Amino acid sequence: MNEGPNCRPWGGVIATCDEAEGLDAINRSDMELVIWRRALPQCLRNWIEHIDVADFRDIHVLIQPQALKRALRPLLDANGMPPGDMRNLLIGDVDDLVSGFSRVVRTDLVDVRLERVTHDACWKFHRDCVEARLLTTYRGPATEWIQPIHAERALREQKRFEGPVEQFRNNDVAIFKGSCAEPGSGIVHRSPPLAGTGRTRLLLCLNKRSETSPKPWPVGLEH
Repeated sequence: MNEGPNCRPWGGVIATCDEAEGLDAINRSDMELVIWRRALPQCLRNWIEHIDVADFRDIHVLIQPQALKRALRPLLDANGMPPGDMRNLLIGDVDDLVSGFSRVVRTDLVDVRLERVTHDACWKFHRDCVEARLLTTYRGPATEWIQPIHAERALREQKRFEGPVEQFRNNDVAIFKGSCAEPGSGIVHRSPPLAGTGRTRLLLCLNKRSETSPKPWPVGLEH
């Protein structure tokens, strides 16, 4: 079976790829997680690492992909993120990921969350109650996850779990199935503990529309 451009199986239900098109492999019935190993421009990574996000308020919109850029600019303005070439690169990257996610999971509306994380609120190993979710970490330690063979033990033992813990690399793009995909599905993962470290994560999370989504962003009123 064709697994997509440069898509390499890793442990049966997990694959990695070198191109965005490889994320399509998540639609295979036997696939639980696809990781796009990518690298953002060094200038953008440096800028994100050093901008002041102390007062950054989480952004959460439900939006049609074609409206994302116009909607995101004023939201970043309100957060004090300075305009310029680097911010434009960030907006362009989010826009590409939203459009790609929309295509892969076949949805016209994407639930977009760009979050600043400094706490341990999601430190527990868990499965997300979604069909599929996209995550990428722009700043700070990336999401930790568990190979399926160890998943149930990690869920049981939580902080006592001493088995192998995997971690996405910064800027990796991961699409994984959640527990709503089908019985027994869902990659077990957690946000790395941050309390007391002084570190800050900037995390992008994309989902289909759900009961927790805000009202759809009004197309035509993005300016």
